[in-house]
Amino acid sequence: MGWDIRKKLIIFLMLVTVLPFGSSIAITYYQTTKALNERFVSTNHDLIVKGKEDITSYLQDIAEMSTVLYRYTPFMNVFRDGISDDIQNNQEEVHRALIYLFNTRPEIEQMHLYINNGKDSYTIYHSSLSGRGKYENVFSHPYYSKLICYNGYSLIEPPHLIYSYNHLSFIPNSEKVNVLSFHNIIRDVPSDNFLGFLSIDINLSKISSIADRLYTKNAEDLYIMDENGRIIYSSNKKVIGTKNNEEWFQQVKQMSSSSKSIEWKDQHFSGVIVSERFSAQFKNWYIVKRIPYNVLYQSARQTALMNIFIGLITLVIVLFATMVVSFKITAPIKVLSANMKKVEAGEFEADFDSFGNDEIGMLGRNFKSMIAKINELIEREYKLDIQNKASQLRVLRSQINPHFLYNALQSIGTLALKHNAAPVYSLITSLSNIMRYSMNMKEDIVPFSSEIKHVKSYLLLQKQRFEEQFEFELDIQKKVEGILVPKMILQPIVENCFKHGFDQQEEKAAILIEAWMQDEELVCIRVKDNGIGVNEEQLRTIRRELNQGGSKEERKRESIGLKNIHDRLQIYYANQAKLFITGSLESGFTVTIQIPTDMPKEVEQS
Repeated sequence: MGWDIRKKLIIFLMLVTVLPFGSSIAITYYQTTKALNERFVSTNHDLIVKGKEDITSYLQDIAEMSTVLYRYTPFMNVFRDGISDDIQNNQEEVHRALIYLFNTRPEIEQMHLYINNGKDSYTIYHSSLSGRGKYENVFSHPYYSKLICYNGYSLIEPPHLIYSYNHLSFIPNSEKVNVLSFHNIIRDVPSDNFLGFLSIDINLSKISSIADRLYTKNAEDLYIMDENGRIIYSSNKKVIGTKNNEEWFQQVKQMSSSSKSIEWKDQHFSGVIVSERFSAQFKNWYIVKRIPYNVLYQSARQTALMNIFIGLITLVIVLFATMVVSFKITAPIKVLSANMKKVEAGEFEADFDSFGNDEIGMLGRNFKSMIAKINELIEREYKLDIQNKASQLRVLRSQINPHFLYNALQSIGTLALKHNAAPVYSLITSLSNIMRYSMNMKEDIVPFSSEIKHVKSYLLLQKQRFEEQFEFELDIQKKVEGILVPKMILQPIVENCFKHGFDQQEEKAAILIEAWMQDEELVCIRVKDNGIGVNEEQLRTIRRELNQGGSKEERKRESIGLKNIHDRLQIYYANQAKLFITGSLESGFTVTIQIPTDMPKEVEQS
């Protein structure tokens, strides 16, 4: 006897279940391992890139500490004239400057100052100032001899045990620690004449605190090395300050800039090495993280094993369900087949009750009621209506990091101060305030003082633009400054004055902004200009558009911004706010806002 339908169905269902599922487990294991490997490497590369940026920023801050001295004129005069010119006062200036710089950062261990005019040198160690010492052979110091021929201003000495400059500091052997030294040359500006040296020794605590966030202790290795292979920092404290001559480091140095990692295997290490090269002042420095394979693939193995375990459980359930389904499908077919044989034998009776409500059940019912019409069975067709919906792409607005803009503007402002360009610094400060205020999306309700500060920054920029042809006045009651108002209700009005009110005006432009408490429950805000104003027809049109809106052709001049402000005020103050406009061709244009002193609580809390 051949295989019946039950056996064939069971074998077929098992094959179509086991083979794809087994294949999917194998593919999933491979893909999961590969994906987790790539993700792990990418994540660690992003981590050390962030660490590189933090360390670079920190080292640049230390390297640029000497620039503070250039802004202190009395101290620079000491450099130019020498200590002997006025020993008492000049030594006080030196002490004051060294103490100030020493106390700016807790990780500073020692500082050394050399003044070329007179060959005098001073040190400060653990807040203890040394006396004056002569440093006749200053260029015997290797880094000072390099600096005198160096185009830049600063050189970094790799980690080393702290030593006494010119034998001026007393450093007990028990307190000698590894330090990173920043040797700076001081030149006169703008003549570029050599004035002296400033050396700053820092301990590695700050670098360690940054680096410790970049790796897992006792599982991974981290190195920071300069272009010569000197180890600035390492998770292995014993090798700090030594030179790395390992073959894997030579391989890292040969990596292309687009590569993130390499795989390495030797008798000491087997795993992936993720590296990143520093840039700018510390170019050719390297930050390297070594990740052993047992750490790298740990999560991948766990994930794969979990998938296999879940797959095996699912496979058992599927096989059990296959058995149940096959028996459920074939059992009524066998009964129906036996009854057909009875019909063929002349017995037109069915000895079964019902096979349920599915297709086989229907077949059984039709077989019982219409044996003669078995070829006319109605097959039910199910139509599946599949609707293909097109997904819409949303265009994301790209925004420059506000912090980058603020920092950039601050840097420009600082540069302006260095060049005695105070007006430029003032303008940049105003622009920075405007950008900070307008780009802050977290606050929609602000104190009125913030709104006044913002519009004042805007007016100061316009004042610079128009110079003597523009004046403005702010008359704000003190008690009004603390009330809460919707953000950006004044600047659009003031901007309209420049767009429309002062257009083609020959006489001196002026804006007056007033704010006062009309009573305990009402605040009045008025913006008035002496611009070209509007005629009666234009005034009626603007008032109509404020209250009812208008067509695109009718939306002109101030009505666009005023309409937006009017609508926002009605929303925030539950239709309790009012906006009035007055003006003429002779008296300019005036906008008056009346708002309640207290904003509805549901608006403040939203």
